Amino acid sequence: MVASPAKIFEALGDPIRRYILELVAAGEQPAGAVVAAVQRHTTISQPGVSQHLKVLRDAELVSVRAEGTRRLYALDPAGVDAARAWLSALAEPLHQFAQPLDALATEIARGKRARRDVALPADEAKRIS
Repeated sequence: MVASPAKIFEALGDPIRRYILELVAAGEQPAGAVVAAVQRHTTISQPGVSQHLKVLRDAELVSVRAEGTRRLYALDPAGVDAARAWLSALAEPLHQFAQPLDALATEIARGKRARRDVALPADEAKRIS
């Protein structure tokens, strides 16, 4: 089961977690490498990074697998797809207004041109066009 959109976007609300996602989007990363990379950008402890990784796991944005004593983190495509689907569903109603809004913009531009042409003397309007 994929995490709720609220949980996913709550996880994405933190810049450190977004940075971690960028790291693991490049490929599977050992926990130590994630910690080291995050610590190069901000002052945070290893347990702090671990907490961020836990939030990302709970939101199903990253997956973890054990390899001996190491923990390897990777982007979880299912969580990313859930976020993308939710955003697409949210944006879908906006697309239905795109064409009428484009037509409205065209009509406004025509109206401005028509008012300008009426306001200018005929020889001036020809020179501008």
